[in-house]
Amino acid sequence: MAANTSTTRTKKNVNKTDTAKPAEVSEPIDHKEIDITRPELYINRELSLLAFHKRVLAQAKDQKMPLLERLRFLCIASTNLDEFFELRVAGLKQQVAVGSVQAGPDNLSPQETLNRISVAAHEFVEEQYRLLNEHLLPALEQEGIYFLKRDCWNKAQSKWVRDNYDNELWPILSPIGLDPAHPFPRILNKSLNFIVSLKGKDAFGRDSGMAVVQAPRSLPRFIQVPPELSEHPYDFVFLSSVIHAHVEYLFPGMTVTGCYQFRVTRNSELFVDEEEIDDLLRALEGELPGRRYGDTVRLEVADNCPEKMINFLLKHFKLNQQDVYQANGPVNLNRLLSLADLVNRPDLKYPSFKPGIPSSLGRNLFSTIREGDILLHHPFQSFTPVIDFVRQAATDPQVLAIKQTLYRSGPDSVLVDALVDAARSSKEVTVVVELRARFDEEANIRLANRLQEAGAHVVYGVVGYKTHAKMILVVRREGKKLKRYVHLGTGNYHDRTARVYTDYGLLTCDEDIGEDVHKMFMQLTTLGRGAKLKKLLQSPFSLHAGLIKRIEREASAARKGKPAHIMAKINALVESETIQALYRASAAGVKIELIVRGICCLKPGLPEISENIHVRSIIGRFLEHTRCFYFLNGGKPEVFCASADWMVRNLHKRIEECFPLETPELKQRVIEQGLKLYLEDNSQAWVLDSEGNYTRLSPEDDTQVVSAQQTLLQMLAEKA
Repeated sequence: MAANTSTTRTKKNVNKTDTAKPAEVSEPIDHKEIDITRPELYINRELSLLAFHKRVLAQAKDQKMPLLERLRFLCIASTNLDEFFELRVAGLKQQVAVGSVQAGPDNLSPQETLNRISVAAHEFVEEQYRLLNEHLLPALEQEGIYFLKRDCWNKAQSKWVRDNYDNELWPILSPIGLDPAHPFPRILNKSLNFIVSLKGKDAFGRDSGMAVVQAPRSLPRFIQVPPELSEHPYDFVFLSSVIHAHVEYLFPGMTVTGCYQFRVTRNSELFVDEEEIDDLLRALEGELPGRRYGDTVRLEVADNCPEKMINFLLKHFKLNQQDVYQANGPVNLNRLLSLADLVNRPDLKYPSFKPGIPSSLGRNLFSTIREGDILLHHPFQSFTPVIDFVRQAATDPQVLAIKQTLYRSGPDSVLVDALVDAARSSKEVTVVVELRARFDEEANIRLANRLQEAGAHVVYGVVGYKTHAKMILVVRREGKKLKRYVHLGTGNYHDRTARVYTDYGLLTCDEDIGEDVHKMFMQLTTLGRGAKLKKLLQSPFSLHAGLIKRIEREASAARKGKPAHIMAKINALVESETIQALYRASAAGVKIELIVRGICCLKPGLPEISENIHVRSIIGRFLEHTRCFYFLNGGKPEVFCASADWMVRNLHKRIEECFPLETPELKQRVIEQGLKLYLEDNSQAWVLDSEGNYTRLSPEDDTQVVSAQQTLLQMLAEKA
């Protein structure tokens, strides 16, 4: 391994406390004396999620990163915050509206949680614009990339902007003067709008004093100035600046006294009562348009907007002062994401790379899989073998059936192309499409219709349970027998996200695993009780109990004075019974090392409770998405990969798969590359303390820098 496998000395950005090296396991104590249900032992779920978004935002101020990638992280953080309000804050507001006081393990009521979110989210927004205005925009200007303000346009640029307005904006703008005959227009979720104050009377003698201008959603939020008119290598103007500069032309004969951008965020959760409908697809199609006009949960306005106009908007949208966020810049920061595609500066971006392909892979994947299991680690290794697996199955005359789950696959999926070809070739193709994959519902409806038109059998899973498992089953005739080939993964069948999400995928023809996957597909497509699985653990039936059993087995070993060790890499840790089992195991003396990318409701390092638990989060170039678990098991280690996180929804309310790695080589790969390497990371790791706070690690001057993602790129990927 390219990484330093010795103990790594690190320092925090705040101080030089050595936190990268796990503490020695403390003496076991009698866990029966500990009350592990006390609220102070738990971190609030929503506040932990917001803390993750702050760690993403912190990447934007890391000067060691390429500049355009820093801007990208700012945009990602903005998008994350949008979704946080659309779903999590919206849900809490609904609970408050119906008078709910139900609290989670942390004992915070919905209203108390909203109050704390408001404080943290306002700090978040303030930091966003501080980073943009004081760090990123000046740094971009040093590289010749300018966003020109209105007062900086020269004569030629002003004329070009006016021509752009006349040709591109004027024909499609529809300003609405507010009066009894022109009520406040319906405002689309997250759209760019302007509230305009006016003086004077129009041609009909009306004097309402206010109007709303809605920016067309079809237009980009910033426009590049032609090179012949640019004073720098790259000059851009914001669409909002163009509208501001010409807003008076929308109200001839009147005086514009103010023009301020604003945006509202709405509840984007879809509600469909599955027990009361006959066709889930049609019901969701009917619900999707309503997402654009759900209840408002947040108002963003320009920071120079007068209080009188803010109060007017708050009253109209039925919000309060806690819900208003003032923006010192564009209200829709995530639209800046396209800048990286418009600027040809490779030196300001991450170096390109070509994902590696294991040398063991032959042209015929079925014969290669028969020789031994194949483990792929994306994006360091290519997703192409997964695509080829389905493509070869679609064209192989010996393949009789293909079954696959689709949660998120993208609107133009090459995998769906292969499934369509297979169905048209008269193969038995069965696809479980999860229509309720949040924000991908519309794309999944189109995929389902396309597959059905090709002759595939399409089902939507199980009523009341999302199908989140990642499985492909290929049934092939070989001689006089039928043989099953399987792909199981931790991530979605999406060829583009496979380039930026870290995930594991297993290709195998193990008979027991093939039979288990067959049984799971039977559960998803038919009625009846599920059969017992031989090797896979499955939510909502055996996965939660299987995890608890293994955690308790390690605890039992520790109480007997035997070595006990748990390592897990997951995206979220929320489920309270699992947390309590980890607390009991820690108190018994089990060494527990957790790599939790996002939400973590467990508090590590609490005396006599969790002092043997260490939690870190890795934030880097790629979104950490692998879920893998290790249990020492008395010297016979068990290693699993899974589609599920340790959350209530994954363990109890979804169909998930968790598969063992049994080949010694593949098992060791996950231990070394998927777990230990991340525990050695001292450059992209954030350590969680017993107070619920995260601190970023950085290496001492004389310590080797360890970046798990960079090391894996060097080990597994090919050079660009």
